[in-house]
Amino acid sequence: MTDAMRAETVRITGHGGDEIKAYLATPLDPAPRGGVVVIHHMPGYDEATKEIVRRFAVHGYHAICPNLYWREAPGADPDDAAATARAQGGVPDERLVGDVEGAANHLKGLDGANGKIGVIGYCSGGRQTFLTACSIRIDAAVDCYGAFVVNDPPPQMAGMKPLLGLAPQLSCPLLGLFGAEDKFPSPEEVATLSAELDRLGKPHEFHTYDGAGHGFFSVDRPSYRPEAAVDGWRRVFDFFGKHLV
Repeated sequence: MTDAMRAETVRITGHGGDEIKAYLATPLDPAPRGGVVVIHHMPGYDEATKEIVRRFAVHGYHAICPNLYWREAPGADPDDAAATARAQGGVPDERLVGDVEGAANHLKGLDGANGKIGVIGYCSGGRQTFLTACSIRIDAAVDCYGAFVVNDPPPQMAGMKPLLGLAPQLSCPLLGLFGAEDKFPSPEEVATLSAELDRLGKPHEFHTYDGAGHGFFSVDRPSYRPEAAVDGWRRVFDFFGKHLV
């Protein structure tokens, strides 16, 4: 672990060559290191997400979170930006992949980068992590309670579509962290995804926490479950420690 870092807002090149805002945290020591792209949850590019980015830097990774709602609401606060993005149908899948790939390329270009990239996402970002891992080549992926990978979304989220058919293209090991009391995704959906990955011979490791529902990592929300979150973070760092060094 390191206690010296630089954390700042930067501009990166996202999908289609668009310049978008991102939050970057980097350790100051010059040791070679992997990079982590953090995909924010549906509430957006908020203070809690930036804290997660800094946490990865403390643990020795270059880390970045692209603001996926920047085009819809540049400069808006996270709640307003998220509402605007939702009203427009959410982030298109193709654009999401391009923005995450741009963030990964930014990390690969940093001094000390070892070229290895992990992606982690929460809520909608969990689904988008699976999408990314099936769309571009990365080294490790962590899906934290990503919904609508298996089942259809509700009518108001018709812009999304299930991703199970992309599973044959999964490019890296996948860690999944879920709540037993979650409905999106439900334990049944998690079991279906795990069975399909087993059938395809795709390396994955899923953990479901009793007493936890959706958003159990969110320290600023009533859904926070300390025991599940502490164990989940341990598994995240063990997983990235195996695949990003």
